[in-house]
Amino acid sequence: AKEGLFNILSNTFDFSTIKVLDLFGGTGSIDYELVSRGCKNVTYVDKHFPCIAFVKKTKALLEIEEEIKIVKADAFKYISKTTDQFDLIIADPPYAHPGLKTIPDLVFENNLLAAEGWLILEHDNKSNFENHALFFRKQKYGNNIFSFFSASG
Repeated sequence: AKEGLFNILSNTFDFSTIKVLDLFGGTGSIDYELVSRGCKNVTYVDKHFPCIAFVKKTKALLEIEEEIKIVKADAFKYISKTTDQFDLIIADPPYAHPGLKTIPDLVFENNLLAAEGWLILEHDNKSNFENHALFFRKQKYGNNIFSFFSASG
């Protein structure tokens, strides 16, 4: 699933110039992939200390401390409080999270995306975003579904 996603992203974004937000960052695997492709500005958000500790350790091991900024916070609170804008936002909440369906609206209501930016929300087939006004693409890889959103269509 990650390889397929990065094939799409590589054809759209110049990783060396974009600012990325990883919500519900978990182990940070998306972030390491972004940095390995030249991304220099990734903000990782997670509230779970073991995940944050793992990402801190991995950043040091890979010598990429400057490229990934760690924020220990609840993703929903971060969305409502940050004043930053991002070119790409990737959100991979637990599929059963009760707030999952609110994420696209919250991101756009809080103006987190740059003008041509994308939000990519990972979920399973129990959620469907195809009727969302800013939805523009769905990619399915096994049980993983990526829904793509953008204000620029």
